[in-house]
Amino acid sequence: MKNHLMLISAGLFAWSSATLAAADDHKGHDHGPKTASHAHAEKPIHGGVVSVVKDVNYELVAKADSISLYVTDHGKAIELVGGTAKLTILSGGERSDVTLTPAGERFEAKGNFKLGAGAKVAAQVSLPSKAAVAVRFTLK
Repeated sequence: MKNHLMLISAGLFAWSSATLAAADDHKGHDHGPKTASHAHAEKPIHGGVVSVVKDVNYELVAKADSISLYVTDHGKAIELVGGTAKLTILSGGERSDVTLTPAGERFEAKGNFKLGAGAKVAAQVSLPSKAAVAVRFTLK
């Protein structure tokens, strides 16, 4: 009987510890209403294509004369000063490399870009005080 009580006590302790650890894992940021999905994928704010890496949203807005990359964390713009972004674009069998520079709340490059539906873009983004990340997009 004593062994059964010890097993039950150990099981309850393990369950409560796991529950508290899971709750503590989400301190410091809000996921919105309880009906919101835990995934951090967002709808495009600027009309581009969104990719999420490590809970950070990257929105690529590609036009014929400019490319912009917006970086947000839970809807708030991330400081880009001192950051870098380099793109490799594969479109229509051609490859081009583009360096973006910080421009306010986005990275940006101006020029003539061949970008169409189905183009693939790989971004290497380095932000101040964070490790570089690779972000992939497929244009629609």
